Amino acid sequence: MVLFGLIGYPLGHSWSATLFTEKFRKDGKINYRYRLFPITDVNDFKLLIENHPALSGLNVTVPYKEKIIPLLDELDETARTIGAVNTITISRNHGKIHTRGYNTDAAGFMYSLPDPLPYSSALILGTGGAAKAVAYAFRLMKIEYMFVSRTIHSGNIITYKDITEGLMNQYKFIINATPTGMYPEIGYSPPIPYHYLTRAHFLYDLIYNPAETVFLKHGLTRECKVMNGKRMFIHQADLAYTLFLELQH
Repeated sequence: MVLFGLIGYPLGHSWSATLFTEKFRKDGKINYRYRLFPITDVNDFKLLIENHPALSGLNVTVPYKEKIIPLLDELDETARTIGAVNTITISRNHGKIHTRGYNTDAAGFMYSLPDPLPYSSALILGTGGAAKAVAYAFRLMKIEYMFVSRTIHSGNIITYKDITEGLMNQYKFIINATPTGMYPEIGYSPPIPYHYLTRAHFLYDLIYNPAETVFLKHGLTRECKVMNGKRMFIHQADLAYTLFLELQH
């Protein structure tokens, strides 16, 4: 058996096991399995690998996309530049374990966007690993961006209290890169002044479960363009799947 999985906490929202299991079935990978590993401490990562000798790859979700980096043996260039990892390959050679981190979130995000994208500036809600991947994509796309944090105010990071009507008019593309509103805590949304939204705004939520978050519902009420994270999730998983299979050859 060849085992793959997902680490993070909690994992009740994740569709990864269903998605990868279906991929394995379609490709005839009858000995491949995918499991969820809801670890409450990132330092359990190495013990997890040692306790599961068939484990050959992992996906990484909140809250460990940044915290996992010091525990890895190697990073690919994109993951190093972003400062966040969402995919890990695990190779074993005569008892020696080698882990390499990648980031497929940025490419998944870029793939999911409308083309052409009629925005030159954006607000990124959050400053974690997913937000960093979005920012990396925007740098490649030459899109100006500002991070929004609950607590930090420095450089190109502002707090939610700093979001004015003028700022909302300037940044009409708004991305929720936080887990706020994700299943099962579906009744919440980032605290932006939604009453300033107009038809010209585009709200993008990286969350895919639920498909329509409170954040997106606010946008729909004000006739904004909205999109959830399903397309991004599927594409980043496709890229991770390719990395997993390459390791097996």
